[in-house]
Amino acid sequence: MSGLGTTLGPLELRSPLIAASGTVGSVVDFAAVGALENYGAAVAKSVAPVPWAGNTPPRIGSAGTGMLNAIGIQNPGIEAWGAEFGPLLAGLSVPVWGSAVGGSPDEFAVVARGLEDAGVSAIELNLSCPNIEGETMFALDPSAAAAVVGAVRGAVSLPIGAKLSPNSEDIVAAADAVVTAGADWLVLTNTAWGFGIDIATRRPTLTRGVGGYSGPPVKPLAMRCVWQVHQALPEVPVVGCGGVANAADVVEYLLAGASAVAIGTAHFSTPRVGATIRRDLERYLKRNRTTVAELSGGGIPW
Repeated sequence: MSGLGTTLGPLELRSPLIAASGTVGSVVDFAAVGALENYGAAVAKSVAPVPWAGNTPPRIGSAGTGMLNAIGIQNPGIEAWGAEFGPLLAGLSVPVWGSAVGGSPDEFAVVARGLEDAGVSAIELNLSCPNIEGETMFALDPSAAAAVVGAVRGAVSLPIGAKLSPNSEDIVAAADAVVTAGADWLVLTNTAWGFGIDIATRRPTLTRGVGGYSGPPVKPLAMRCVWQVHQALPEVPVVGCGGVANAADVVEYLLAGASAVAIGTAHFSTPRVGATIRRDLERYLKRNRTTVAELSGGGIPW
C-alpha cells in the first residue's frame, strides 16, 4: 500500500479521497469529466425502492461561499437504476459504492439488495438527508438508525457505511448505535439544515424553505463530529465529509480521526478537483515524510 493508501473497515483504498454521494451522479455519468482514478471510491446518488420525483424547483441556490439544496433525492428507483447502470459499473476506473435511502428499515434493505445485485462494491446508508418532504431523519434517533443498519446488515453481504447528520443531538450516541448494529464505518457528516431568502423576490431561496447547507462553511461542524466520535470511539473507521476544497482540508480531517475524506460540493464548480487535491496531498506527504495511515487520528489534544 502506498503512502496514499488507507483502510476503511474491511476495505483497502488506494486513495483516501472519496467522491461524495449526490455530487457525482451515478458515477457512470461523471466518469468522462471527473478524473476518477484519483479516488479510492465514488458514491452514487442515493436510490429509493421506487422512483422519487424530488422537490419542486427552485431547489438549489447559493448561500455565500456555501450552497443550499433541497433536491429531495430525485431518482428512478432501484430496479431502473440497476438495469441502467449496473452493467456499466465494472468498466469504471474506481470502485463504486451505492447509496440507499428509504422510508423504513425494510425499504432500505430492499434497496441494498438491489444495489448488491447491480454490482456495487459497498453500500452507504443515507440516514441523514435533511430535505425529504414528510420524512423524519433516521440519524436523529439512534434507535431508528440502528434498526435500518440491522435490517440492511441482515439483507446483504457487502460492507456497509452509515451516513450521519451534524444536526444530531448526540453524534457519539448515534455513531455507537449504528456501529453496534453492524455498520463497518461512519460517514461524518451530511449537510446541515440551512435557509436563505432572495431579497429581490422576498421568497425563500428554496421552495421547500429549509434545505441542506454544504460547502466550506460547514467544515468546522463536520470536523467537530469526526473529532468527538474518534475521541469516544477510536477504533471506529470514519469518512470525514463536509466542506473539503483542498489538500489541507483533507489533512485536517485525517488528523481529527478520519481514515478517508469525501469531496462533495467542490465538484460542482471544479469537477476535476480530485486530481488537484490528490497531487497536493502527495506533495504534503512527501514533504513531511509521512503517510495517510500515520496522519489518521494523529491530532494531539491540549
